[in-house]
Amino acid sequence: MLTGKQRSYLKGLAHDLDPLVFIGKQEITENVIKEVDNLLDSRELVKVKLQESCLMDAREAANEVAAATRAEYVQAIGRRFVLYRKAKDPEKRQILLPR
Repeated sequence: MLTGKQRSYLKGLAHDLDPLVFIGKQEITENVIKEVDNLLDSRELVKVKLQESCLMDAREAANEVAAATRAEYVQAIGRRFVLYRKAKDPEKRQILLPR
C-alpha cells in the first residue's frame, strides 16, 4: 500500500511519461494484462491510455488492471491512468520511494 507521500512522488515521475499501453474497444484483454505486466517488470511505473472507443472509466480500468498485475494504483486523470509495481529483482529497481 502506497502512502500519500509515495503516491505524490510517483505522480511527479509519471507526469512526463508517455502512455505505453492503449486500451481500445475490446477493453481489457489478456494481451493488455500481459503487456502491462511486462512493462511493470522492466519499468516499475507505467502510464496507460484509454482510447475513445473504450467505454470503461479510467479508474475502473486502472483498478481492474492493477488487481490482475498485482500493481498499485497511482492516479487516473481523464482517459489515462498510472500503475506502479516494485521490481522483484533488487538490481532492476529504478525507483526509490520516499518513506
